[in-house]
Amino acid sequence: MSDTALKTRTRTGGRNARRSQRMVTDSRMLPGLTNVLPHCEVMDGAQVERIDSASMDILENVGVVFRDDIALADWKRVGADVRGERVHLDRGLVRELIATIPSDFTYHARNPANNVRLGGRQSIFVPMTGAPFLRDLDDVRRNPTLADLAMFHKLSHMSPALHSSAHHIVEPYDHPISQRHLRITYSSMKHSDKTFMGMTTSPKNAEDVMEMCAVLFGEDFLETHPVTTGNCNGNSPLVWDETMLGAMRAFCRRNQPVLCSPFVLGGANTPASVAPAVAQLNAEALSALAYTQVIRKGCPAIYGHYLSTVSMKSGAPMAGTPEISLMNFMIGQMARFYGVPWRTSNTLGGAKTFDAQAGYESATTLSAVMHAGANYIWHSAGWNEAGMHCSVAKFVVDAEQCAMAYRMAEGPRWDDFDEGIAAVSDIGPGGHYLGHPHTQENFQRAFFMPELFDNNSIEQWVAEGSKEITERALNHARKLLREYEEPRLDEAKNEALLDYIARREREIPAADALNQEY
Repeated sequence: MSDTALKTRTRTGGRNARRSQRMVTDSRMLPGLTNVLPHCEVMDGAQVERIDSASMDILENVGVVFRDDIALADWKRVGADVRGERVHLDRGLVRELIATIPSDFTYHARNPANNVRLGGRQSIFVPMTGAPFLRDLDDVRRNPTLADLAMFHKLSHMSPALHSSAHHIVEPYDHPISQRHLRITYSSMKHSDKTFMGMTTSPKNAEDVMEMCAVLFGEDFLETHPVTTGNCNGNSPLVWDETMLGAMRAFCRRNQPVLCSPFVLGGANTPASVAPAVAQLNAEALSALAYTQVIRKGCPAIYGHYLSTVSMKSGAPMAGTPEISLMNFMIGQMARFYGVPWRTSNTLGGAKTFDAQAGYESATTLSAVMHAGANYIWHSAGWNEAGMHCSVAKFVVDAEQCAMAYRMAEGPRWDDFDEGIAAVSDIGPGGHYLGHPHTQENFQRAFFMPELFDNNSIEQWVAEGSKEITERALNHARKLLREYEEPRLDEAKNEALLDYIARREREIPAADALNQEY
């Protein structure tokens, strides 16, 4: 072979290799986000203190109902004023308790390369959970199965900007409710090696999650390393029930973080005004955050909430409204005031299909939570129809939107500033930069190039089949699933997990009700 032919073959081989590399999706998880954007703070210092004072007044004078005998006994033990089920909390006690919550901590994934820091300016994106329906790979709305849940866990694994596989992204209807948490937890662990969430649907279910985490990571490891996240929803206004409190104890006793999340339907279970609603929500969150430290001093906990406003015309929950953004800004300020990490909900929407409404609602809230400085950014992919379904198409587009938000929140890059300025001298007036070495070196990272948006001419779009966003997204989801490679569990741990599930499924009667007893 001549030298010329060899050089030609080498160049061609290099081009083919690069082309092949571009054809395969880079699914490596992005590091946890360091959000350098300036926080949008809509309250001055006096207004922050006014919210704090109002919340403390609520805790002291109105009180919070804890419908749980163990919690009531715990509060009496630490000196709270307990009157029946209503607990009145002195502001000094609340401040003393929440002062021991870590301001940041590290989540440990089974793949250490996927560990992520949370708190301060460190944030993570987490998919939606809890949908009783899905819109599937054919965009058909139907009941989900365990296989559908596995599909979403695989898509989570393949989405670089998603830092968690969450838990029950969709409800697997082909398994009994009483045993469902076991299969959900195993699916989260099996199909992704990122961090995940643990089911808190009953105290017994939460204990099962903790036991499965102990199998996967080791009992001693849990004592000093957060590996999963529980969510405990409050019943606004001002009620915490025994199911959530029992699950909270299961997590906190094992040093695992919980989201303390008042469930806000603004105007229905809060005052019909933004600032008073935040004051109530803040009181509710503080009461739960304080209780985590009664359970175990120093255990990690996250200031949570679910925010929605209610249509005064229909009573339906709304997403993407201005008030939700304002409340996110305000809650971010309150969480920073107390020095605790905080959770928000991200790409929410009430649209019934993946249409313009879904896009507008999600983009509005995504922008707000990024500028609010949220840490645990939940419901970041798939949410539609007020959470009633998870859309495959929206899931992958939302994940790409999170990647775009991630890039924005990194801030400008300065490492090639001098080379870029030198290019201005090289090109001069009237030239173009497309062939310049600086462009050739940086074009792939200089400007985010979305895969799922179509920016071509209408002629090219028509020639390629006039595919709209839903079709493109579903095709992309199929591609991701074809390319997915399971991150194998250690064989001994996998067997131990399956043995645990088999034993618990023998012990827990199959029933269409949560396991509260076995």
